Parts: sequence; C-alpha cells; structure tokens
Amino acid sequence: MRYIIRLILFCAAIYPAAGLLSSCAEEEDCSQNARPYLICNLYSIDSESGQTQSHTLDSLTVTAMYTDSVILNNQKEVKSLSLPLRYAKDSTVFILHYSKNETIKKDTLIIYQENTPYFLSMDCGFQMKQVVTDSRYTRHFLSSVHIEYTEANTNEKENIQLFY
Repeated sequence: MRYIIRLILFCAAIYPAAGLLSSCAEEEDCSQNARPYLICNLYSIDSESGQTQSHTLDSLTVTAMYTDSVILNNQKEVKSLSLPLRYAKDSTVFILHYSKNETIKKDTLIIYQENTPYFLSMDCGFQMKQVVTDSRYTRHFLSSVHIEYTEANTNEKENIQLFY
C-alpha cells in the first residue's frame, strides 16, 4: 500500500514538469516577418547653399502600374513613402500623381529588383528577399533618384532618396 501511495505522489510531482517538457512549442509570431517595403524619403537641394534638405509634397497619390492598386490616396504633407515591390516580376512601376493648383503632374518610377524566396519556418512558410538593382524615372516634377540601401526591409531603413 505504501508503494502505491509513493507511486501516486511521485507521478503527481513529476506530471506538471513532464507536461512542461512535452508540451507543444508556442506558435511562431509571423507578424514580425511582415512584408518588406521600400522606404523612400523626399529631399530637395537648396539652390543657395547646395545643401540637401527634407522636402514636403502638398499632395500625392501613388498607384501601381498594371494593377488597380492605390498605394497612397491623395495624401497631404508627404515627406516619406513606403512602397511594396511585386513578388512575381523583376520590376515594379509606380505612378506618382502630384496635385498642385488644380493641375496634375505625373512621374513614373520604375524599380528593378531581384526576388529571392527563402523558407522561414513551418508556421510562417516562405518569405521574399527583395533587393533593388536599378531604377528609372521620368523628370516632370521629380529631379533625381538615389538608391541608398538596396534591400527592402521592415525596420524603416531608408532605401531610396527622391529629389524634387
């Protein structure tokens, strides 16, 4: 009888610890591996000093060519943009619509990228590493584009500088 009581007490003491050791791992938080974006900041060059300074657009709408996507819809006081890149193609075309004094000007920004899929985990599946290789743009209102950091990211690191 004492043997059975000791066995029951032993199992009761071991069971919670065994439950912790054999429990399933917590689900992985896939939101930390969110879709990467290109971070674009707007700049201008002061004509007197030649210094680079932050620039603000009064109104901006950004659309993606070959889709019906509106990335930014008539945003006011724009100083920076977060732009998604296409997964299935090696380039992404953005149309920048500027509104000023009832006239609309447009610039086209083409970003060429290299897409490399990689396996993240069983819970989260695949993720896409996207690296900017080149850019082309029109110069209706946009003056120049400078690629600062090539890898699209989720940590707000500046990728592209747009000069007006």
